[in-house]
Amino acid sequence: MMNKEEAIVSVAEQIQAHDLELIRFAWCDVHGVVRCKSLSAAAAMRALDNGVGMVSTLFLKDAVGRTVYKIFEPETAAQLPDFAFASNVQLMPLPHTFKVLPWAEKTGWILCDAVFPNGEPVGLDTRHQLKTALGNLAKRGLGMVCGLEVELHIYRLDEARNSAYRNPDLAAWPGPAPEVSLIHPGFNLLSESCLDMADEPLRIVQRTAQALGLPLLSLEIELGPSQVEVVFDATDALTAADNMVLFRSAVGQALGRAGYYATFMCRPPFENIMASGWHLHQSLVDLATGENAMMRPVAPTPTSTPTQTGEATELLSDLGAHYLAGLLTHARGMTVMCTPTTNGFERFKPNALAPHAIVWGRDNRGAMLRVIGQAGDAATRIENRLGEPAANPYLYMAAQIHAGLAGIDQRLVPPRATADPYGQGATDGLVPNNLGEALDALTADPAMRAGFGDAFINYYEQIKRPEQQRYEAAEDKRAFHTRAYFSRI
Repeated sequence: MMNKEEAIVSVAEQIQAHDLELIRFAWCDVHGVVRCKSLSAAAAMRALDNGVGMVSTLFLKDAVGRTVYKIFEPETAAQLPDFAFASNVQLMPLPHTFKVLPWAEKTGWILCDAVFPNGEPVGLDTRHQLKTALGNLAKRGLGMVCGLEVELHIYRLDEARNSAYRNPDLAAWPGPAPEVSLIHPGFNLLSESCLDMADEPLRIVQRTAQALGLPLLSLEIELGPSQVEVVFDATDALTAADNMVLFRSAVGQALGRAGYYATFMCRPPFENIMASGWHLHQSLVDLATGENAMMRPVAPTPTSTPTQTGEATELLSDLGAHYLAGLLTHARGMTVMCTPTTNGFERFKPNALAPHAIVWGRDNRGAMLRVIGQAGDAATRIENRLGEPAANPYLYMAAQIHAGLAGIDQRLVPPRATADPYGQGATDGLVPNNLGEALDALTADPAMRAGFGDAFINYYEQIKRPEQQRYEAAEDKRAFHTRAYFSRI
């Protein structure tokens, strides 16, 4: 593997070899939105070593881009001294993330970490939060592997109906959403005819993902109208999170140039539309051996056959069972990191292939946590079905680690698997049913506070509370979701 200096030289050579004119220095905000500065090639060459300044207020904005903190008042200076007066932070590029964008002429892209002018990492940076969580895993000799299974909606932009969307006299904050039509009629899961209808936009998704080196496995027609699913192969957690950030931003832009509109909003604001989820497949790996630490060793003489309502240790190692118990114990506390929008909570309904109760099941898609595998299966893993596709991937994954490590450290024991995830057997509590309840659970959860730190938890709550309050005050909830999410994510 190249060291940093060698990697910087490699990026510089690629800029010259491809005759690139602009390089986007990208950073992911707390809401999972990619922000960037676009530098000329000459300026980018200098910034590869030195980074580029970015206004620190981008850390302090809510879901619609309003600055939550009063940055010119003494209270903020005392609370967040490094962010007062709209001071700068530095974006430091990560050379291994460099890409040549396939849809933008002579344009490169590089992901960045945020640091203060003195070189110290910004604690509020979500990528830093995941790296910290992975560091805690590494101290125990463990790493994390994640597979991405992401649902989204792709629509065709109706240019003839988009006068309001592009009318400067109607500009607002947040602005109007685009007018769209379906790329397939839905309600025909995995239909080949629907797949063929959607071939053009899905080919754009496929070719964009592959041109960027993303580990694409499949493109599928989901149940809902204009809904699709994209599945990626498993990688280490940090790479998976970086890939998710790049994928969402890339497909939105590539499709937009071709007259389509991609949204990672959980439930777009139309009748009879199905909610989208982001199912996170996760396992722990032994860093010394490379083996799946969640895999149950094969017993020389098996004493039992796994059952639908059996013990977790029939499927998982002891460590994996403790990790599972941690996810269950801290499920309410981590929910908002998995589903951070008011819209996302519309998904948590009984009998909707979405979580309702805090339970786990053996290959059970109604359970919040679906355990896949068996003794001796190197692909043994836990699928968390709490997430929505708009979630910040760094926070989503970090929350799993903090919850799971609490289970490991305290040697927690999970209950037996459920065979009735929406019924009376779901006795371990319910998933929070709104953003406010989820924020309350986050701030009260000891594992989340210990893992993320009090400063980050308090900051996150202050960023997200206005979103909840505006939603509660809105007379027209659909209109709120349309402007807050459909026009932006």
